[in-house]
Amino acid sequence: MSSSHLRRTPVRLPRREATWAWPVLMLLGFAALAPAADVPPPAPGDIRVLVTAALETTLSSQMNGTLGDLHASLGTRVEKRALLAQFDCAEAQARAKVAVAELGMARQSLTAKQGMRKLNAVGDVEVAQAETDVEKATGARSLAVTQAGYCQVRAPFAARIAKVYVKPFQTVAEGTPLFDLVSDGDLKIRLNVPSPWLARLKEDMPIQVRLLETGKTYPAHISAINARVDAVAQTIELEARFDEAHADVRPGMSGVAQLPGTPP
Repeated sequence: MSSSHLRRTPVRLPRREATWAWPVLMLLGFAALAPAADVPPPAPGDIRVLVTAALETTLSSQMNGTLGDLHASLGTRVEKRALLAQFDCAEAQARAKVAVAELGMARQSLTAKQGMRKLNAVGDVEVAQAETDVEKATGARSLAVTQAGYCQVRAPFAARIAKVYVKPFQTVAEGTPLFDLVSDGDLKIRLNVPSPWLARLKEDMPIQVRLLETGKTYPAHISAINARVDAVAQTIELEARFDEAHADVRPGMSGVAQLPGTPP
């Protein structure tokens, strides 16, 4: 058989080996498109909500340095002013000691110049210069003490650790995120409603909030109404508060809310 005949002969693949795959693929596709059975669809008038902490922040490093042991981990509850991390502060503490010593020398010089001025041994200019040196040394000491205080990272409020960005003994630069903190107290509910509802809204209006993660409905009330309407989305932002604390509700949960007296 010639090589040209081989090139013109089409190669046929058996189809029966792949015929079983089409029904399986179709079933998988329909399953992916079908909604989850345990997530009820939103009803008419439902407004999406997000639960957030009343206060949350990211603590960052205020200095360049190397961390020691961390005193907090993910999910830990910490009190206000609790120590979260400690830097190796030998250099910063040495600078603070130098600044204290220089301030002492400046004060001694000022005292000596003031005594000499009484004897007319120096003029007013020398005394004024000594006073300026004391002021400069006082500022340098305050700066050095403040920078030494950056060695300890403390919680600004009672909170829980939501994220830890660093590891023990890691060297970090100034501004490096260290911890995410969420306040361990009241929670806020954030929601955006259509701006035409504004005339019906008022603070302390009761609402019902159903959370996806717990499957429960909780009574709450509107606590704040934004002073500005979003002209693009034609919505207005609201904040609400739960009527009472719930141990099973955490920041980041989401769900829907029903507001009374609003159109479906």
